[in-house]
Formats: sequence, structure tokens, C-alpha cells
Amino acid sequence: MEHTRLGTTGLKVSRICLGMMSYGDPGNRTWFLDESAAEPIVRQAVDSGITFFDTADMYSTGVSERITGRLLGKLFDRREDYVLATKVYFPMGSAANDGGLSRKHILSAIDASLGRLGTDYVDIYQIHRWDYETPIEETMEALHDVVRSGKARYLGASSMFAWQFAKAQQLAQTNGWTRFSSMQNYYNLLYREEEREMIPLCLDQGVGCIPWSPLARGLLAGNRDRDGVRNTVRAGNDAYADALYAEADFDVVDAVKAVAGERGLPPAQIALAWLLSKPAVSAPIVGATKINHLDDAVAAAGVELSEEEVARLEAPYRPHPVLGHE
Repeated sequence: MEHTRLGTTGLKVSRICLGMMSYGDPGNRTWFLDESAAEPIVRQAVDSGITFFDTADMYSTGVSERITGRLLGKLFDRREDYVLATKVYFPMGSAANDGGLSRKHILSAIDASLGRLGTDYVDIYQIHRWDYETPIEETMEALHDVVRSGKARYLGASSMFAWQFAKAQQLAQTNGWTRFSSMQNYYNLLYREEEREMIPLCLDQGVGCIPWSPLARGLLAGNRDRDGVRNTVRAGNDAYADALYAEADFDVVDAVKAVAGERGLPPAQIALAWLLSKPAVSAPIVGATKINHLDDAVAAAGVELSEEEVARLEAPYRPHPVLGHE
């Protein structure tokens, strides 16, 4: 497994990041895996050279963090041997300060996450979304204090408008606070609106992109058909994906299948190889509930697409409204 720097930082990450959202309480989602079912997949990821893992406090309301911490502690000899990222923002309870990006919630949330993860620090602490109710100055200073306390090594952000990201970065620089080193944005062959402003901004600022949903919640891997047939458990229980994609997006899926067929490769490898070829992308975050999902992701890191193949994959794209910020 090849490693690369996260943007222009000195932190090196594997080219594939294993997303841990799928490991949690099956009572929350039918496609979630409990710890015993997740362990063989995570073990295979470690054996394949993956050293970068992403979770969030709100995944299964903390269960994912607990599973992540126990499995990584078991599979790695040293904490220094892997890169661990988690997130803060979404509510973790019903009280008034149980969510958002206030100083109160951030400082409480990082301690709670560390306790569930069973570690003294996370490598990347990320804001899961933009908080319209909290001044960004308050958020950035609180995040800086998390870094200064040694509880996080780097900071990351997730889906937001480019102007918001630029404002946060400028405030941090002006005040001598820690800037964001990564952007976990929604970016794949079916949703390329990030190429208009966010991707150029990240390239200019040396920020590493670690896209979520690189396979468009499985659509690019063939988990559903144009006629509405659902081919996986998750596809049959994923209302969010239904809201993200439309019938015209299957033109891109067809292009992926065509290139994959000519190469004799699974469509997932082609879609991930396209994303890995983009200079702003450090590591796509790949979810895996089966070993073959992981195998495709690892293999994609070794697939090089020709300029003609890239052009064919990109040609059917249609513009979308802004998605993934909610």
C-alpha cells in the first residue's frame, strides 16, 4: 500500500482510508456490522497496508468509536503505527449543548471520543459540518486548544461551502491558531461540484482531500440498476442515496461499467482509480462490509487510467445542486 502526505503536512497516510461508519449497532441500520463481524474486514485492511481509519462520534451514537478503538488496539502493536480520525458536530444527546461546534461541546466531545476510542489522542479531529449558530471564531479557538492540549495532532473539516472554509482558514492564520489540514468532502464521479471552488481552494492552500462516499453510496459499484432494482441490503435501506441521485446519473454508471468491462475489472476499481488520480485527493474514505469491497479498494490504488478513459468517464456528468452539506 502506497502512502502519501496529507496535503502539504508532514503526516503520511495510506492512499486508502477505511471508513468505520459501517461498524456499529445493527439495530440502527440493517447493514451495520457488529464488532465480531467487522474484525475480519479490519484485519484484512491492516494486512493490506491500510493505516488510515476514519470514524465519528455520532456513528451509532459512539458504538463505532468503541469498535474502532478496540480493533485497532488489537491489530496494531503501537498507537504510532496508524492514523486515526474522528469528528464532532452532530448531537450526541438531547440536552441543549450536546451538539454543534461551541467551545463547551467541542471540549466535552473530544474527551468523550478519546474515552470511547481508548487513546490519548486522535491524529485528525474534524468538524463534521458547519455550525451556523456558533461564531466560527469560537470554534477555531476551541479546536486550537484541543491541539495545544495534545488531544489532536491535526484538524480537519468536512462538507461546507468554499467561502466558509476560506473564512475559517483565514481566521486561524490571523490569530495564530491551528488551521485545517484536511477536507473531507463529498466527491465522486457522480458528484463533481467540488471541482468548481473547493478543490481549487484545497490545492492552493495545501489541504489534503479525503472524500467521503467515493463510490456514491455503492451506486458506482453497481448496487442498484437504472430500473430501480436494489442489489444489496444497503441499497434497499438507504433513503439518503435516493435523495442524492437521479436517473440521469446512470449515464455515468454506464460509462464506468463500459471501461471496467474493457479492463476486466470491477466497476468499483475504476471509480476509485479515477478519484485517486486527482492531485487534490490524498485518500478516499472507503466503507467495507465485505472482504471484496476492501479488495477492490486496495487494488484500485494500482490502477492507472489513460487520458482517453478519464475523458469517457467524465463526459456524461450532469451538474447537480449543492449536496452533502446538511
